[in-house]
Amino acid sequence: MGDAVLDQEELPRFKTPVIHDNPNGWGPCEMPEQFKDMPYQPFSKGDRLGKISDWTGPTFQDKKYTSKYQSQFGAGSQYAYYHEEDESSFHLVDTTRVQKPPYQRGRFRQNQRNLRGRGGQRQGIFRDRKGVVNAKKYGKQQGLRNQKNQAPIKNRDASVTVRPDWVTIEEMDFPRLSKLSLPNVKEAEDIICCGSLEYYDKMYDRVNVRSEKPLQRIDRIFHTVTTTDDPIIRKLSKTEGNVYATDAILATLMCCTRSNYSWDIVIEKIGDKLFFDKRDNTEFDLLTVNETSVEPPMDDGNSLNSPRNLALEATFINHNFSQQVLRTGEPRYKFDESNPFITSPEEGEEASVAYRYRKWDLDNGIILVARCEHDASLATPSGDAQFLTIKALNEWDSKLSGGVEWRQKLDIQRGAVLANELRNNACKLAKWTVQAILAGSDQIKFGYVSRVHVRDSSKHVILGTQQYKPAEFATQIKLNMDNAWGILRCIIDICMKQRDGKYLIMKDPNKPLIRLYDIPDNTFESENEDAEEEEGGLYLM
Repeated sequence: MGDAVLDQEELPRFKTPVIHDNPNGWGPCEMPEQFKDMPYQPFSKGDRLGKISDWTGPTFQDKKYTSKYQSQFGAGSQYAYYHEEDESSFHLVDTTRVQKPPYQRGRFRQNQRNLRGRGGQRQGIFRDRKGVVNAKKYGKQQGLRNQKNQAPIKNRDASVTVRPDWVTIEEMDFPRLSKLSLPNVKEAEDIICCGSLEYYDKMYDRVNVRSEKPLQRIDRIFHTVTTTDDPIIRKLSKTEGNVYATDAILATLMCCTRSNYSWDIVIEKIGDKLFFDKRDNTEFDLLTVNETSVEPPMDDGNSLNSPRNLALEATFINHNFSQQVLRTGEPRYKFDESNPFITSPEEGEEASVAYRYRKWDLDNGIILVARCEHDASLATPSGDAQFLTIKALNEWDSKLSGGVEWRQKLDIQRGAVLANELRNNACKLAKWTVQAILAGSDQIKFGYVSRVHVRDSSKHVILGTQQYKPAEFATQIKLNMDNAWGILRCIIDICMKQRDGKYLIMKDPNKPLIRLYDIPDNTFESENEDAEEEEGGLYLM
């Protein structure tokens, strides 16, 4: 009996826990005993954690991270924690990067390549008396422009002054234009073919650096008539299409995302028809030189290598080369219609050119009519005639344009020469290719023309030629015709939504975008007073 009572007393008993009920919220009603008189720093779950505590207090705060790790409840307490940014003292494996001297760092690598191209040899490294590389002195003596002493970029001038009464309708930036696409554009249909073509002289295919040919001056007239001054387009506008332009204007619009220099095109909307025109007495027909180069030519006014003088030289070379490589004095390949821009006194002085007026169906009721050009004809063994587009690339100063000297590289590394031209003249080459595709040329021939002396822009020699099929060359230079058609269609659609009137589309001189302006109907009309300008002839002496 006594043992049973003892066992009953030793059994464990369940003690009911004390429960603090908080009817007004969650958590205890009062401060627990073990936490009384304990310092407390308020914190938030969103606070950035670093050190648990910093017993040095605010004396040695890192000013760089003063506000970065402050609590949202306030800062400045001696219990505030600070983030340790430098963790270089803890490593499992030694991965510390070795500090390189300034002349070996990445920002100088491109300049060193340019330096070797300019001087033609490796330049020495300048050291001070103690043997330490003086980066500042090194950059000055080599004429380099690093991030610290780089000259400010000079703003380019717009091709036309924007007047206060012009209204901006649309801004189209290049990244968005580059994503446009209009696939499966149908083949063009020929409407009228005019003019006559001389045959290409295959002897120039054998020209190389060792057997160079002097570039001759050939006095012939090149007509650069704008759209609305073309009598045939005026006639066709009554029966064919609703959008009218020339191949040069279309190529400028379709390749606009590659352009850096400013240009402008006038658009006139009459009813449901659009006319794309260039302004008279402008530099629209001049060829740019090194437009897309990393260091394009600087504007030095009357300097031999100023952008304008280089453009005049390139245009002069292109016109003369396209006529020199032909078999003059022999019967021409003639189309049904004669050249519409020839007057009787000019008979026999016109350049070899043929105009093909073609139309494209761009869907949704948009029919494009354009005047395209061929430069020459080529007889094939089968007796059929091929049509050629002939253009000239020109070398002006290899030390200022990539360091690739044509007389050394052209015969053995022609690909390197062409690749350098593609970098420096991406827009010009793309426009030439688009013009050849629009005209339906079978071949596009490039001539390599260089100055006889670097400091003389009046004498040139032909160092070689090269030919491509336009579609294949477009693939090689990454020219997407679907994107080119998409850009053109986008511009047409925007203009078609506007009211009747005159508009101007201009490439911003310093930003990668084009703007569409609504301009008064009488803008630029005073420029048409000169009869010679209206005729549109360009005569090269």
